Amino acid sequence: MTNIAYLGLGIMGRGMSANLIKAGHAVTVWNRTSERCQPLVELGARQAATPAEAVAGADVIMYCLSDDRAVADLVWGEGRLIDAVSPGQIVLDLTTVHPDTSRAEFAAFAERRVEFLDAPVFGSKNEAANGGLWIVVGGKRELYDQVLPLLEPLCETTHYMGGNAMGASMKLVGNLVVAFQLEAIGEAMILATKAGLDPQDVLGVLHVTDFKSPIFDGVGGALVRRDFDVNFALKLMLKDANLISRFAQDLNVPLPGVAAIRENIKAGVNKGWGEENASAFIKHLEESAGVQVGS
Repeated sequence: MTNIAYLGLGIMGRGMSANLIKAGHAVTVWNRTSERCQPLVELGARQAATPAEAVAGADVIMYCLSDDRAVADLVWGEGRLIDAVSPGQIVLDLTTVHPDTSRAEFAAFAERRVEFLDAPVFGSKNEAANGGLWIVVGGKRELYDQVLPLLEPLCETTHYMGGNAMGASMKLVGNLVVAFQLEAIGEAMILATKAGLDPQDVLGVLHVTDFKSPIFDGVGGALVRRDFDVNFALKLMLKDANLISRFAQDLNVPLPGVAAIRENIKAGVNKGWGEENASAFIKHLEESAGVQVGS
């Protein structure tokens, strides 16, 4: 049993902390909105009033927050995690952030003789709840090997990507692929609808061909049902698209496709769909084409 402090109980944090409790670990939870802690307390967690209280005596500290700003606020801002940690503790940031943020975290925690891994996750609400995430990790290899048993209840697979910030880098590379898949299934289903094809027949072909994808299955079916209930919010997908664009700019890598997709995501957010699922930007493409999939 490991003493774990889990900070931040959004969609992802709730699922991950619950799985850590079910795996038999002693978990202390903290969230800015304290009411979110109650379901975890009912599972056996201890609730802390502040980040400092949560991490006192913890072996490992984990957090998966909304963006770089939220991480900075927890570590250096209002949360003052950097002042609360103790030498020998291990910090895992499971957030999708720019690699520069991971580098800054690594340096800051190293000054406190605290170990750090950037360990962002692929997956959303259902995967977090069911322990089916995919985790990409950057940092010391021996530290990755040490924490691997703690990650296993959270995920289907883990992948060691190299030194500090390599997990964060891989997450942005992967999210680039996700963005293209969402754009592709949206454009394909809209074209098929306007051509008079039955959407279910189209999905049947996509499900078995050599370009099949779980995203095509899930998002395609939800699009036909007009289901945009949030698993991963569109506003967060815009955050990720902006991170990818900034990352590519840092490395002088042209990403013309991502630039076009980001404009479609922006349009969806500006139309008020930011709190809906990431696939909601496809509605903007539908409006441009004058059709609605599944209608």
